[in-house]
Amino acid sequence: MMIVEDLPVTDQKDELSGAPLLVIVGETASGKSALAMELAEKFNGEIVCADSRTVYKGMDIGTAKPSRADQTKIKHYGLDVVEPGQSFNVADFKSLADQAIADITARGKLPILVGGSGLYIDAVIYDYQFMPSVDSAERERLTSMAVEELQAEIKLKGLQMPKNLRNPRHLSRTIETSGQVPARHELRANTKIIGLTTPIDLLKERIESRVENMFSHGLEQEVRQLADRNNWSVEAMKGVGYREFEDYFAGGQSLQQTKDRIILATIGLAKKQRTWFKRNSSIQWLTDPSQAVDIVTTLLNKSR
Repeated sequence: MMIVEDLPVTDQKDELSGAPLLVIVGETASGKSALAMELAEKFNGEIVCADSRTVYKGMDIGTAKPSRADQTKIKHYGLDVVEPGQSFNVADFKSLADQAIADITARGKLPILVGGSGLYIDAVIYDYQFMPSVDSAERERLTSMAVEELQAEIKLKGLQMPKNLRNPRHLSRTIETSGQVPARHELRANTKIIGLTTPIDLLKERIESRVENMFSHGLEQEVRQLADRNNWSVEAMKGVGYREFEDYFAGGQSLQQTKDRIILATIGLAKKQRTWFKRNSSIQWLTDPSQAVDIVTTLLNKSR
C-alpha cells in the first residue's frame, strides 16, 4: 500500500479543475449511502462508490452493497468490478473513478463520490500519481538479491538511495521505478467534501443492528458460497464480515461468536475510518444530513 505521508504535494493538473464534484465520507453505518441517494435524486447525480470491498462480485450482503433497487433508480459505478480472486488496488480504483466522473460530468450530471475507504477517496480528490507496476520476473530477481547487491545496482544505475537504505523493499522499489516517487496534488478544484459524524454509542447501535440484518438476509450462505470458490488467503476474503467465518466453518466457534466478532471488527473499522478522515481539514462535518442540501446548492451555484 502506498504511504500517504511520504507523498510530496505538487500543483494540481488543469484537467482536474472545472466541473463540481461532491464527496461524502464517514464511518461505516454513518448513513453515507442513504444521503448519497437522496442528493443524487434531488440534484440529478450519479454515484461513484469508493469502497475497497464492493468492487467484488458476489460480496453483496457483507459489504452492505447498494440494493438492486437503488442501483436501478440511480446509476452506480465501482460495484461488481472483479471476481473475489482477482486483484484490485487503489490505482485501479482511481482509473475507474476518474473515467466515471468524466462520463457523469459529460452528460450534465453531478458526480457523487461516496465511501469509507479513505485511500480510495484521497487518490481521486488529490489526484495521486502511482508508480508503474513491475513484471513478476523482475520482482523475483530483486527479491532474491541481498541488501548490498541492491545498493550496488542503485549506485550503478546512478539513482538516489532511499532514506531507509537497509530496507530491501525500499531498495527494490527504487530500482523498479528508476528512482521516481509517487506524488499527489492539491485538492481538486470545485470539490466539496461532506463528512457524516455520529456519536459513538449511536454508531455502535447501528452497527449491531446492521450485522443482525446481514445475518437475517443470508450472510452465512453468501460467505459459504464464496469460501467454496476462494481460498481464505485471497484479499477479498480478508474483509470484515467474511474473515470471521473461517473459524466457524472449521468448527472452532459458534455462529453467535462469529456474529460478535463481526460486530467488534466493524466497530474497529469505524474507528480507523474516523481517524483517517479527521486528518483532512477540507471535510465539512455534519451531524444533521439535511444540511447537505444547502451545501450542494452552494457548490452548484458557484460552479455555474
